[in-house]
Amino acid sequence: MLDKLNTTTDYLKNIGFKDAHIGIILGTGLGGLVNHLDIEYSIEYKDIPHFPEATVESHSGSLIYGKLEGKQVIVMSGRFHYYEGYSMEEVTFPIRVMKMLGVRTLLVSNAAGGINPDYKPASLMILDDHINMIPANPLVGKNYSKLGPRFVDMSEPYDGKLIKKMEDIAMRLNIHVNKGVYVSWIGPSLETRAEYRFIKIMGADVVGMSTVPEVIVANHMGIKVAAISVVTDLCDPDNLVPVKIEDLLNNAAIAEKDLIVLFSELVKEL
Repeated sequence: MLDKLNTTTDYLKNIGFKDAHIGIILGTGLGGLVNHLDIEYSIEYKDIPHFPEATVESHSGSLIYGKLEGKQVIVMSGRFHYYEGYSMEEVTFPIRVMKMLGVRTLLVSNAAGGINPDYKPASLMILDDHINMIPANPLVGKNYSKLGPRFVDMSEPYDGKLIKKMEDIAMRLNIHVNKGVYVSWIGPSLETRAEYRFIKIMGADVVGMSTVPEVIVANHMGIKVAAISVVTDLCDPDNLVPVKIEDLLNNAAIAEKDLIVLFSELVKEL
């Protein structure tokens, strides 16, 4: 893996990807932040050595280098998922590349189903913690001490100071945000009524199919993380109706406006 990382990193540095301390991952239906970037370089994943290709229809699949609020950023417009058939190493490979390019802080967004009955569609939740229910961990296998320790402390996977900054920004700008626990589910099938009940019992507020692998690897490499879920629908097992993907994307688009403001203001303060 080290050889692959060095090859990919050198390739991107030669293009001009360097001196960016902030990384951003844009989840399903949340690519609008790209329109607020001063883009210097943009390259499709398929053209980057050792990068997987995004197969999800709503993910554009580009790595972007540019400025947001005057700060140099590297943005993943689209991400990779375990359910696409990729290994955990492949899913999280871009996070390791970001670190080697200089990223110290990672902002992550995702679309998620609301388990907490107090949440509403098209609302936002700051991740305070998570539960990994994907039957794999990106740190399983040989550990490379150059990348991080064998055993990674996960007592604070999401940086408390970044969370406080986002809460302060939301309060100042009158943006309603919740704070809670995200559970990652393997997918790609949505959950059954019984599974939603189980997820609620285990203490999660929202459920999605991403984020946790990337956050684990970010912590492994010493990157500070802040993450926000866009609640696209409510997962009430007693009133469950078939989901239309178009409705999920519409709710993501509604909430995305506030997400863009939160991330932009947070970047400004970093």
